[in-house]
Amino acid sequence: MSRRLRRLPVLLLPLVLGATLVACGSDSGSDGGDGDDAKSSDALHGITITGDVGEAPKVKWNGKLDVSKTETTVVTAGDGDKVAKGDQVSAHIWIGNGTTQKQAYSTYDEGKPQAIPVGDDLNPIFKDALLDQTIGSRVAVTATAADAFGESGNPQMGIGNKDTVLVIVDLMDVTTVLDGPDGKEQKAPSWAPGLVTDGDKVTSLDFSGTPAPNGKLRSAALIVGSGDKVKKGQNITVNYLGQVYKGKKPFDESYSKTPASFAIGVGQVVPGWDKTLVGATVGSRMVLAIPPADGYGTKGNSQAGIKGTDTLYFVVDILAAS
Repeated sequence: MSRRLRRLPVLLLPLVLGATLVACGSDSGSDGGDGDDAKSSDALHGITITGDVGEAPKVKWNGKLDVSKTETTVVTAGDGDKVAKGDQVSAHIWIGNGTTQKQAYSTYDEGKPQAIPVGDDLNPIFKDALLDQTIGSRVAVTATAADAFGESGNPQMGIGNKDTVLVIVDLMDVTTVLDGPDGKEQKAPSWAPGLVTDGDKVTSLDFSGTPAPNGKLRSAALIVGSGDKVKKGQNITVNYLGQVYKGKKPFDESYSKTPASFAIGVGQVVPGWDKTLVGATVGSRMVLAIPPADGYGTKGNSQAGIKGTDTLYFVVDILAAS
């Protein structure tokens, strides 16, 4: 994915899969399987999958994949913890076009798994492959492109809306995602805006009495989390809200949707996030002031209504790191 897409205001479209992982509706069933390899079960329509969990799968197609509904098969059953709702799973994902029998996408090509929060809005295809499965498992899903990606298919992956897909998920690790900040409250710095909240959710920033930004990157913990420090390259899960200085409303937020997950410190988000969230602790609520040089640069981001001179203010709740 291009840096332009990585740095959209939904900061966080970390992968082409961003929309794919969100529920688009499908009828799904499951067909259990076991064994170290293989398994050309009825649900796999003659496809053979071999290789160890944690390594790129080897797929032997049985001609064009013809399916009308979503079916899930456990190719290899792991012996780790069972995945529950609210967990964050570190998973490798392999996707093949069942019509062309070609690989369409693989996290193995990128060298690291993806962090996936298991929540209500997770696409049923991935929910079946993750929820109640055990860590160390390899799970395969066959589906129509419409059930997997929506009516348009996924042109970025070369998958048309009439194609079929094979999705293979290797469950590598699991982390519990906090419901909200967890730690010791701190006095807000004088440069920080006030928070407008609805319960635990932040709904906007209040700049009344907030001094003009000074062009420096600033960060402070409003709540110091009691968890481990975030390390460069980790996948973190956060709730966040962003608003330009003196802005009347947020340009982006996740509190009314679902937490976002992405790798930190490696250029997937604006530089100001990479520079300030690495080293913070899980459970923290951070407030950030990000000048253009550490945000969207002199061009700004017209899609989000951000000018090249705007300083961005964020509140970020760090809910998990893995």
